[in-house]
Amino acid sequence: MHLGFVPPGGAATPHKHDGHETAIYVVSGRAGVDYGDRLERRVEVGPGDFVYIDAGVPHRPFNLSDTEPVEYVVARTDPHEDESVVLRPELG
Repeated sequence: MHLGFVPPGGAATPHKHDGHETAIYVVSGRAGVDYGDRLERRVEVGPGDFVYIDAGVPHRPFNLSDTEPVEYVVARTDPHEDESVVLRPELG
């Protein structure tokens, strides 16, 4: 588990985590997550919401605000979480 932030207006490069799941709890701010094989689905979340991303699902989290950061707690089922990240910039 770790605490993370998405800066105002920030967005991650589309990516997936092969072989492990991800669970996210939003502490503050409003975020969106595009997900699916072509990032064709979207969910918007705020404080107190949870997001679950299954292993191998492409996704791109982003901050919905241009002025406030998003703070979140993330937990993954892989103790070496950064080693299984597969970037998918062609989806962005």
